[in-house]
Amino acid sequence: MTTHRTRTVAAGFVATLALAACSATGSGGGGDEDTDVLRVVTHDSFTLSEGLLAGFEDRTGYTVEHITPGDGGALVNQLVLTRDNPLGDVVYGIDNSFAARAVEEGVLQPYRSPDATQTVMEDSLTAVDFGDVCINVDHEWFREQGLAEPQTLEDLTDPAYADLLVVTNPATSSPGLAFLLATVGAFGEDGWEQYWRDLTANGVQVVEGWSDAYYVDFSGSEGAGPRPLVLSYSSSPAAEVPDGGSAPRTGALLDTCFRQTEYAGVLAGAENVEGAQEFVDFLLSPEVQADIPGSMYMYPVLDGVALPQEWADHAPVSPAPHEVEPQAITDNRDQWIETWTEIVVG
Repeated sequence: MTTHRTRTVAAGFVATLALAACSATGSGGGGDEDTDVLRVVTHDSFTLSEGLLAGFEDRTGYTVEHITPGDGGALVNQLVLTRDNPLGDVVYGIDNSFAARAVEEGVLQPYRSPDATQTVMEDSLTAVDFGDVCINVDHEWFREQGLAEPQTLEDLTDPAYADLLVVTNPATSSPGLAFLLATVGAFGEDGWEQYWRDLTANGVQVVEGWSDAYYVDFSGSEGAGPRPLVLSYSSSPAAEVPDGGSAPRTGALLDTCFRQTEYAGVLAGAENVEGAQEFVDFLLSPEVQADIPGSMYMYPVLDGVALPQEWADHAPVSPAPHEVEPQAITDNRDQWIETWTEIVVG
């Protein structure tokens, strides 16, 4: 039996190898390319339960090289910088805030999985999972204070909720960018700036990353922070059911959400196109889709996939998340972040 193994390789090292290979063999690579290797490029939050990747390798005969350039934004940046000598064959983790840029920059080639329920940009990206970024609330804190919980984005600017909210910086945090986009979707390009002025005047706290916001400043998880409102995900309350309890101490405000969708695609210039297509199909297989909530804390994109019981009970999706077209995000993202920084950070 052939022995297969999964290798994680530094992105810079792989890029160097790719350049060296092109210098030695020419850009075409001739017939010497190792198509038994499949180079999988993902953001740094990609993980699957033990055995799933090994099963894919055993079934297909490929050896998977796993390359992680960084978070979702860094991932797309690296794909653009290395498009003439691509980092890998297939990519997972491009989300709807960067999808249009990835396609416009020519880092992908079209492929539509037969199991795809949603593709974008001329079938260059196949949806794999999604998550709703929403404000979370500490039910216990509000009960103890005798204060009604906010429900909407507008409520968060009410003086009754002054100094209660912590969010993350859209320049450094994927959820932070998603929440900025939620406000653009809710209030439009003519109204979101004033909304953030009002939110700032109401004492919103901004931190660099989700972990600090949720585990340090938020009162509702480990209970140590002073703020009972935090930017997180609609799935977060599923992890906040106390031992011996039946309900989480937190909840998600479903009128405040922006939906992140994560995609997979075959990279332009891939050496192993067939393997890349098989990996996209693999991510839509029932076993991987069922594993996504527990491994990556996102919702599977396929209908009918059974969720963990705690998700089914305590992790509802937003019925009407705020939306911004991917092309509008690509055209305006950097300017929106710059304007947000001027308003909120100064």
